[in-house]
Amino acid sequence: MLLFVIGVLLIIVGIITLITSRKRNTEQKIPSGLISVVAIIAGIFCIGSNCITTIPTGHTGIITTFGKVEDFTLEAGVHIKAPWQEAVKMDNRIQKAAVEMNCFSSDIQEVSTSYTINYQIEKSNAQKIYSTIGQDYYNTVILPRIQESVKSQISNYDAENLISSREKLSNEIKKDLTTKLSAYNIELIDASIENLDFSDAFTDAVEAKQVASQEKLKAEIQQEQANMEAQRAAERAIISAKAEAEKAVIDAEARAEVLKKEADAAAYAGEKEAEANAAIAASLTSDLISYKNIEKWNGELPQIVGSGEAVPILNMNEKSE
Repeated sequence: MLLFVIGVLLIIVGIITLITSRKRNTEQKIPSGLISVVAIIAGIFCIGSNCITTIPTGHTGIITTFGKVEDFTLEAGVHIKAPWQEAVKMDNRIQKAAVEMNCFSSDIQEVSTSYTINYQIEKSNAQKIYSTIGQDYYNTVILPRIQESVKSQISNYDAENLISSREKLSNEIKKDLTTKLSAYNIELIDASIENLDFSDAFTDAVEAKQVASQEKLKAEIQQEQANMEAQRAAERAIISAKAEAEKAVIDAEARAEVLKKEADAAAYAGEKEAEANAAIAASLTSDLISYKNIEKWNGELPQIVGSGEAVPILNMNEKSE
């Protein structure tokens, strides 16, 4: 806008000088007409250069007419505009910001934290951001929202749980901050908790508690190992006793089976012998018995013949006189 004003003034001065020089007939060392032409050309150059604007890569051009924001934007490159218009360059690249702050946990422990975000403005709403917030949108909107989200989320945890829930805390802060910044047409690309630092007294207390917890855990593990060893020994004894009992049962069953088989064999042999004896008895007759006795007789008569009753003894070998 300044170049436009300067250009207009130069053209006016040049025209006035040219008109004045024509009314004068006196000769000058430098002709007044030449000065007028130079002033007019310079004014035209200033006005012309004010009609051209360049938007660098990674930026969006916002056009204002006498302070009013137009409803269109300019892409990166060279553009022509009215000389009375201004081009404001809004950075739409991904930017990084790190914020150091002190917070308090739910148990009133002071926590020093460093929070880092990557963000960018929504390119399509660049003119809206400029008209409602301005170019200093980081200090106006982003920084206060970061402090608000981080402090409010940390206050939901006690100091000890902040250490173990760091990832969960980071996600909750990011979710809350994303919602808040999107209301201002600012996109949160990424965010992370870079550091959580506590007072020395609290750190020492946590370390002492951690050591005691580890010692307790060690004792519990040792006791559990001893219980497991005792349980395994008892299980081995039970298994061994069951094995011995099962072996004894198997041996008894085997012996009973052997005895049964022997008894069955003896019964079978007895049956066969009885059958044989019965067959022999059935085949014996009195004639056969007499015949067998005759076969065995040696031709000599018995020396003494008698019965159980008292009878006279007869010697068959003595000769009668």
